[in-house]
Amino acid sequence: MSAKAISEQTGKEFLYKHICTSAAVQNRFRYASVTPETDFDRLVQDHPWLKTEKLVVKPDQLIKRRGKLGLIGVNLDLNGVREWLQPRLMREATVGKAKGILKNFLIEPFVPHKQAEEFYVCIYATREGDHVLFHHEGGVDVGDVDAKALKLLVGVDEKIGEEQVKKQLLVNVPDGKKAVLASFIVGLFNLYEDLFFTYLEINPLVVTKDGVYVLDMAAKIDATADYICKAKWGDVEFPPPFGREAYPEEAYIADLDAKSGASLKLTLLNPRGRIWTMVAGGGASVVYSDTICDLGGVEELANYGEYSGAPSEQQTYDYAKTILSLMTREKHPDGKVLIIGGSIANFTNVAATFKGIVRAIKDYQTPLKEHEVSIFVRRGGPNYQEGLRVMGEVGKTTGIPIHVFGTETHMTAIVGMALGHRPIPSEPPAAAHTANFLLNTSGNTSTPVSSRTASFSESKASVGASPAKKVKSGASREKAATLFSRHTKALVWGMQTRAVQGMLDFDYVCSRDEPSVAAMVYPFTGDHKQKFYWGHKEILIPVYKNMSDAMRKHPDVDVLISFASLRSAFDSTMETMQYPQIHTIAIIAEGIPEAHTRKIIKAADEKGVTIIGPATVGGIKPGCFKIGNTGGMLDNILASRLYRPGSVAYVSRSGGMSNELNNIISRTTNGVFEGVAIGGDRYPGSVFTDHVLRYQDTPDVKMIVVLGEIGGTEEYKICQAIKEGRITKPVVCWCIGTCATMFSSEVQFGHAGACASQASETAVAKNKALREAGAHVPKSFDELGDVIRTVYNDLVAKGVIVPAEEMPPPTVPMDYSWARELGLIRKPASFMTSICDERGQELIYAGMTITEVFKSEIGLGGTLGLLWFQRRLPRYACQFIEMCLMVTADHGPAVSGAHNTIVCARAGKDLISSLTSGLLTIGDRFGGALDAAAKQFSKAFDSGMLPMEFVNKMKKEGRLIMGIGHRVKSINNPDMRVQILKDFVKQNFPSSQLLDYALDVEKITTSKKPNLILNVDGFIGVAFVDLLRTCGGFTRDEADEFVEIGALNGIFVLGRTMGFIGHYLDQKRLKQGLYRHPWDDISYVLPEHMSM
Repeated sequence: MSAKAISEQTGKEFLYKHICTSAAVQNRFRYASVTPETDFDRLVQDHPWLKTEKLVVKPDQLIKRRGKLGLIGVNLDLNGVREWLQPRLMREATVGKAKGILKNFLIEPFVPHKQAEEFYVCIYATREGDHVLFHHEGGVDVGDVDAKALKLLVGVDEKIGEEQVKKQLLVNVPDGKKAVLASFIVGLFNLYEDLFFTYLEINPLVVTKDGVYVLDMAAKIDATADYICKAKWGDVEFPPPFGREAYPEEAYIADLDAKSGASLKLTLLNPRGRIWTMVAGGGASVVYSDTICDLGGVEELANYGEYSGAPSEQQTYDYAKTILSLMTREKHPDGKVLIIGGSIANFTNVAATFKGIVRAIKDYQTPLKEHEVSIFVRRGGPNYQEGLRVMGEVGKTTGIPIHVFGTETHMTAIVGMALGHRPIPSEPPAAAHTANFLLNTSGNTSTPVSSRTASFSESKASVGASPAKKVKSGASREKAATLFSRHTKALVWGMQTRAVQGMLDFDYVCSRDEPSVAAMVYPFTGDHKQKFYWGHKEILIPVYKNMSDAMRKHPDVDVLISFASLRSAFDSTMETMQYPQIHTIAIIAEGIPEAHTRKIIKAADEKGVTIIGPATVGGIKPGCFKIGNTGGMLDNILASRLYRPGSVAYVSRSGGMSNELNNIISRTTNGVFEGVAIGGDRYPGSVFTDHVLRYQDTPDVKMIVVLGEIGGTEEYKICQAIKEGRITKPVVCWCIGTCATMFSSEVQFGHAGACASQASETAVAKNKALREAGAHVPKSFDELGDVIRTVYNDLVAKGVIVPAEEMPPPTVPMDYSWARELGLIRKPASFMTSICDERGQELIYAGMTITEVFKSEIGLGGTLGLLWFQRRLPRYACQFIEMCLMVTADHGPAVSGAHNTIVCARAGKDLISSLTSGLLTIGDRFGGALDAAAKQFSKAFDSGMLPMEFVNKMKKEGRLIMGIGHRVKSINNPDMRVQILKDFVKQNFPSSQLLDYALDVEKITTSKKPNLILNVDGFIGVAFVDLLRTCGGFTRDEADEFVEIGALNGIFVLGRTMGFIGHYLDQKRLKQGLYRHPWDDISYVLPEHMSM
């Protein structure tokens, strides 16, 4: 949601910190908070004025009319405050229908004043601008301020001045106080705007000779503006409505939501309830809650929540396990039900999200059975058949009763089944598999274009061929009556390749002559071309860095589809409206601050641009054009017959529910003519009547469907238009959110605009008004399809609609990735890997998640063990690997590898080039003796050869013993690196047979020459063989194989890489110039034949 209530203390803190006014604001920051944990001695130390002044105390828990409820203690000393709190703190109170515990109080200085010094001021946002209300008589008995107060509407992007305030608001204020109040109100309005308030009320505002006192305050801020106001807001805590506790699980889900691009919401209504929901989609979640309440389940409804926006498997798992954990804490005598519902998804892979839910069900299968939980599932969308199959399968394997239904079942039918109001089908109808829709079973390879572009009735008025009529909107320029046609060309802002491919597939199946996407705009890359499919053929679509280039090169474009983020959507939309060729903009992003949206609306009205969104999936005009992911994937396009127009046009707030309407309308009528989801924000860019009036003026639209919702008053404009005769076509309308009036405390639903601030904004009131105005209003959403069918059949009976013969669409090849997802094809992989998997929610090393890697503290050695040896090695083995890396890290600048690295660095080469130069010197002569030493010593030891026999054999063959010998170190000047490793091996390895053998060989070689010692390469080589053979993680064959494939040399390469990088950085830091080898260090000789 966007507008969220803040505590009185937070609101006053914002005001005292940031208001800019010449009025003397008194008692700044003089407040103290009291909770059950408060230490009053400490409180007095922090706020010494508590001991010296008279005080006011009141609860700070979003309670209205505290004075009338007797919840304000006034003119008390500190002891009086404590006595007043005694019977109230942590006691239950009833406010309206809500019961809650009083546990947070605010203490402030008492301000002696006269009644005539009390005033009322309030600022609140509407679509048109911000209303400032002022009344010269404030206080507890202010009464109906809407009727009494003087009002000033400050339009979007407009400012107010003190003279304007005096003339319009302060006419009843004594002259001596007008200047102070005018300055304060102007400062308050500027604060309201700067800090993105949506509501700010002060009652009373007291003005005395000493200055201005803010006594009681209530406020809401636009939480979506956090990225703008974070520096001024700080960390804001949003308290729950009075009567509803704040649960840690709600905070956990809110934190998941904040870290995710998806939407995850959870509100606990009754943790002891038996009816739990896990619903996909903001609109669908409201519909399910409505249906549960309609069927008498309001007292048992445990939660409200939703997940949407394509959450990952892990995010869905975290969400699901939270729900399952909550519902299995207390048993219910009648058992419990879990409703996993949702509309037909537009782009969420249902099978992928269900994997997370299935994981959670498996984890909680025992408590779910103990609590006698039954699960009812209904879902549609991409790959939903596989998701339902997996869900049904887990029911069979766990023994949990899970009833599974797809798009063949009405969305909310499972609620009636779960609550025992309708029978559970023993064998639900099997829906066709996703792939079946993509196979042409008619034998036709194509379909006549005309059969899919005319309206799907015998009335042959051409779709999209009519001129772009204009409708009046009170703007300086008129908006187009026809938004989309078969020739519409669009720009897509953002690198949304999947959405674009979906649009092109839709175009192709509608037999459009050309793709609807002319180009893409993506500011984060240079101009280039992106490859897409047009049917079987590959095509290129240009991508531009700058909007201006795209507009200049594609003058036929008149629609922009913006996938810009919530942070950049405002700027990119305002830029787009500078180009007169654009008449429609769809803004997909959710979470755009309301102040920005209102500025967009104002600019669009001035320029005659229709805005769809924000917070929308878009819209669709069958046979012509679709916005982004609207309508879902191709299987749903075909199942809902969206490839050709029908006779029914609809408008909805919810994107997910728009796809459900596609399904309902296709099953009850001849199909959709056009559908628009205007978006779930409080201020959508276009409103219901904008589209309903377009449909009224479109001859091929024979009936209209509107899916409204709680919040706002736009539906009343439809009532008015019906009464005035402006709308004459049949309108079927239902407003979701009827459950809200049944809850004891306020619940903010998934959409930002789904919250009623007054009785007229409730869904119940709007449905009643629509019914009285003459719209066809069902008794519940459950009956919506039946009412649509009845109205449609009546139009057919009257001859208004004459259904035409259905013609099959052309086939569109399925994308390889999706076909593989559905399990329809297989392909041999180009690569195989067994050490790492980055595809899931979490990186996995050899079967071990990265989280577990860190929790287990296996260190770098353990990580290397996972990636190189696919084993979790014992701790001593991990330590040994790390020691080997440490002792091989460097051996000075004189060795060949370091020398090469230094020379390259001084030649100005980059890090990678310099490092590579050093690494290329590693071989048998430098650093590459680990593998060779391990092989030689292993072969000799395994063959039973005595150390002396081995030495003699190597001498006889004229071969060096790898790992024996050192240029500097000797038996008299031992290498401490070897000594350190030797001590560790002897203390920790269970066996060191090969090392002992090598040390016996060393005794023989050093007796001949003192520097023929077992060097560090040789030591690591033989010790590593002992490690592989004796640590218990490998068979003998596996251990030998790792030696054979060169794993041990990798230890030297990895270790020495650290040193080489150090030499590179050292040379750069020392700013060493180009290296030239001194001539006096070179022996210049003539060729041998010449010197003779």
